[in-house]
Amino acid sequence: MASNRFLKTSLASLSLVSIGAVSALFGTQIPSNQFQPPAIAQISRSSNDENFVSEAVDRTGPSVVRINATRERFTSRGEQIQQGTGSGFILRSNGLIVTNAHVVSGADRVTVTLRDGREYSGRVLGADRQNDVAVVKIEANNLPAVRLGNSDQLRPGEWAIAIGNPLGLDNTVTVGIVSGTERSARAFGLRGSQPFIQTDAAINPGNSGGPLLNQRGEVIGINTAIIRGAQGIGFAIPINRATQIANQLTTQAGV
Repeated sequence: MASNRFLKTSLASLSLVSIGAVSALFGTQIPSNQFQPPAIAQISRSSNDENFVSEAVDRTGPSVVRINATRERFTSRGEQIQQGTGSGFILRSNGLIVTNAHVVSGADRVTVTLRDGREYSGRVLGADRQNDVAVVKIEANNLPAVRLGNSDQLRPGEWAIAIGNPLGLDNTVTVGIVSGTERSARAFGLRGSQPFIQTDAAINPGNSGGPLLNQRGEVIGINTAIIRGAQGIGFAIPINRATQIANQLTTQAGV
């Protein structure tokens, strides 16, 4: 989703907001003293082999939600309705959901859709616009909450998996790596002092607020922005910082 003019605009070169596939190559070793035609070469693969991306998505995918936000405005020309779609994830099983502030800020109506199709009316408990973190509450229990990773221990080159609803394509999965850590917000035109995770996992409008995962399916960040016109340059809020802010917002709301 796009940004401060409620889900539609973007900064000069930065768009607040991402299908890719991962393949594994398998080969056989042929003794140097023997010749084996390529047509005869066999690929050995255990029936128990699993794609780690699929495992991560199976583990965390049910916790990712779609967030529809509606804003009504009255002008001299009549009523205007602005709508936008973003992503979020279930932080606690009692219906606490984390997303980007720019996804829900100023919204008159928020609807949360779970992966199994259930819809709930969402209440925004709080939004920190400077750090772009918000907490939404839905009236539900026993929901599948995410597992959290440790964003302080990330290293460039680690796997990164993004899940969200880009351009209305629900439950889209993209894969890349952690391209960098401790990226300054000021370096790409955002306010705030917290660093960002840089990734080349594809992030598009609608991915905003969705989780960035490590290869174990743990949330390491909240997908939030891309460099417009660039390829493979996206940013996520480190989860350690995001959960700290989310806990503060929840406490302030008395929940």
